[in-house]
Amino acid sequence: MLEDRATAVSSPTQWPAAYPKGYAVVDVETTGLARDDRIISAAVYRLDARGEVEDHWYTLVNPERDPGPVWIHGLTSEMLAGAPLFADVAEEFAARLDGRVLVAHNAVFDWQMIAREYARVRREPPVRQRLCTIALSKELGLPLPNHKLESLAAHFGVVQQRAHHALDDARVLAEAFRPSLRAAAADGVRLPLLECRPLTEWSDRPVPRQSSGGYGGYRASSWRPSRKRPACPYPNPGRYEDGKRLKQGMRVAFSGDTSTERELLEDRAVEAGLHVATSISRLTSLLVTNDPESGTSKTVKARQYGTPIVDEAAFGQLLGDVEPAGE
Repeated sequence: MLEDRATAVSSPTQWPAAYPKGYAVVDVETTGLARDDRIISAAVYRLDARGEVEDHWYTLVNPERDPGPVWIHGLTSEMLAGAPLFADVAEEFAARLDGRVLVAHNAVFDWQMIAREYARVRREPPVRQRLCTIALSKELGLPLPNHKLESLAAHFGVVQQRAHHALDDARVLAEAFRPSLRAAAADGVRLPLLECRPLTEWSDRPVPRQSSGGYGGYRASSWRPSRKRPACPYPNPGRYEDGKRLKQGMRVAFSGDTSTERELLEDRAVEAGLHVATSISRLTSLLVTNDPESGTSKTVKARQYGTPIVDEAAFGQLLGDVEPAGE
């Protein structure tokens, strides 16, 4: 059915005029998920306005530190030792992104990793909008069992050859994005585009390098002290309602693992004018969790109190359009 709809929009006169003129489908593999982690490989598939592949590019990147979970991405210290530094590939990477919408699966993560790498070398990546294929699949109402890339690939019959290899993940996503884009065009769906805000300054915490080439130095999770945040200046407007916008002053709580570091999610919420709550009460406006059936104390209380629950990807979309207080 999706291919039929794609055929229906083959005429230039039927293609939505507001759609972007080109896309850069991106995947990065990293040393971990924290703000001080580094990119170790990157791939870009450049697509034209209708999702057709123009070219692709791939590079390893020397992170100048332990490569992290080798059992996931397969890249050892020995393999990365002779790779270019990010500063060496920044210009070529930028040329691949220039003037295009960045497309990724859970795009907020890829964008944040890219933005931090460019901030480290005191540059800004030339991309101003991103599109998350998780959000697009929701807009299209695709019947996926979960939000994994492998599920999106299987839905469109795309064969994944090397999961967690940047080049193959980018290829798979490009092939799955094309029919998604055409289905959206056929139905006149507004693409879930979000602004990419580059970092303007950066400072790293020192991370010891590992010379042995193994992965014993990788920290699956790192402890961080709690930070005292300033009080939210806006009154609590109540609970979030499905289909509506978040509003400044709403109390947001988080539960469980997130693909984006929790601290970064909390920072984005605070910047948007939301109150980050550490527990669930009857005053909590929204709970963000990727596993609502986990049975954690927060999810149990949220169900008891009737607190709305959304996943991380949906929350990321909501953060892009928070209603000002007083409106």
